[in-house]
Amino acid sequence: MLQQFIRNIEEKQLIKTGQKVLLAVSGGIDSMVLLHLFEQSGFEYGVVHCNFHLRDEESDGDEQFVRLQVEEHGTPAWFKDFDTKEYARLSGISIEMAARELRYNYFEQLRAEHGFELIATAHHQDDLIETFFLNLSRKTGIKGLTGIKEKAGNIIRPLLFAGRADIEKYAAKHYIEFREDSSNNELVFQRNFLRHKILPLLQEWNPAFQKNLLASIENLRDAEQVYRFTLDKDKELLVEDAKDEIGIDIRKLRNTPFPKLLLLEVLSPLNFNPAVIEEVFQSLDAESGKKFFSSSHRLVKDRDFLFVDRLKEQKEHIYYIEENDMELFEPFDISIEMPDAEEFQLIRDAKVACIDRDTIQFPLLIRKWQQGDYFQPLGMSGMKKVSDFFIDQKLPLHEKENTWLLCSGKKIVWIMGHRLDDRFKVTSESRNILILKIG
Repeated sequence: MLQQFIRNIEEKQLIKTGQKVLLAVSGGIDSMVLLHLFEQSGFEYGVVHCNFHLRDEESDGDEQFVRLQVEEHGTPAWFKDFDTKEYARLSGISIEMAARELRYNYFEQLRAEHGFELIATAHHQDDLIETFFLNLSRKTGIKGLTGIKEKAGNIIRPLLFAGRADIEKYAAKHYIEFREDSSNNELVFQRNFLRHKILPLLQEWNPAFQKNLLASIENLRDAEQVYRFTLDKDKELLVEDAKDEIGIDIRKLRNTPFPKLLLLEVLSPLNFNPAVIEEVFQSLDAESGKKFFSSSHRLVKDRDFLFVDRLKEQKEHIYYIEENDMELFEPFDISIEMPDAEEFQLIRDAKVACIDRDTIQFPLLIRKWQQGDYFQPLGMSGMKKVSDFFIDQKLPLHEKENTWLLCSGKKIVWIMGHRLDDRFKVTSESRNILILKIG
C-alpha cells in the first residue's frame, strides 16, 4: 500500500517536491494510517489535532493519544480546543457543520502561519461513496454527485485510492495503534446509518456495487467538465460583476435554455440552498424589493435584475458600557460624560444623547436593532415600532442595517444617531446626568 500511496501522489501531482503538508490527525484508524504512510514516505509534514469536546473524556483521550504518538517521533504538532456546541448555537448551524467550519478555519490559519503549502485529510473511497448518497438524498446537482475531490485548493486527500478494508488491512499488518470513536456506531447520524445499514445491503445485492459506483462517479466528473464549460459561457452573458455585488439580468436569464438550472449554479457558490433558490426563481414575476438570504449573502429582487451582495460581518454583536467607562471604541467611537446637574446644558444633536442617569441600569448594552423592537420616541406619549420609525424617517436600507441601539436591560434608551427614548430624557427634576457623544 505504501508504494501505491506514493505512486498515486506522484501521478496525480498531489504533492510537489519541497512542499510541506499539514496532516489532520484525529486518532482514528484512517488518520493514523495516513500518519504512518507519511512517516514512511519521506514527505515533509506536521500534525494538527482538534478537540471538539463532543464526547467528554473520550475526546480528551483522543488528544492525549495523538500527543503521545507525535512526541514519540518528534513530529511538529499543534493542538486546539473548541467549544463546538456553543459555536453551533451562536451560528445557528448543526454540530457537524460547526465542527467542520472550526477545523478547516484553524487548518488554514496554521497553514498560512507556519509555511505549509497543503492540508491533508484521511478521506478514503468509502467516504466518497457515503458522500455521494448523502448529497443525493439532500437534493443536489451534478457537482454534488461527483463527491470528494483528491485535490481542492490547498486540501489534498491522498487516501482516496484506498477503501476502508485496505486501510484496516494495512493497520493490522503494521500494528498501527488507533482510537475507536464510539459515535461511529450511533445510527442516529445519517452517515453511520448509511455505512452500517444501507451500503452493506447494496453490496450484498451486487458484489460489484462499490467498484461500479466509483466508476460511475468518474464518468460524472467527466460529464461535469462538459456541463461546466457550457454553463460558464451562459453565466458570462448573464452575470454583471461590480465591486461589492453581482447583478443577474432577469430577461437574459429567462432566455437561456435552462434558467432554473443556471440560477442554481450562480447562487449555490454563494451558499443559497436549493429551496431558497427555488423561491427566488418563482419570484421573478413578483414585485420589486423581495429579499432572500444565505448564510453569507443577501439577494434583492429588482424590476430587471437580481442583486446579490455579501452580508456584512460583525466581530461582536453586543457591546457593553460599564458604570465607570469614559469612552468606547467599538462599534464606533463614543465619549461619555457625567456633568453636574447645575452646569448641564441640553445639547440638541442627533449624535448626542443626554440621559437621566437615575433612569438606567448598568451595564448598558449596544446592539443592532431587531424586528419587533419598540421604543417611546422623544416628545411622544405612546410606543412605536423601531421599524415604523425608520419608515417615517425615510431611512435607506443600508442606513437601517447600520443602526445600533443603546439599551438599559430590555428597554431601548437611544436609537443611536437618531432619536432618544422619552422615558430616559433629562428633566428639571434630574439630579444625575449621563451624556454620550458619537465621535
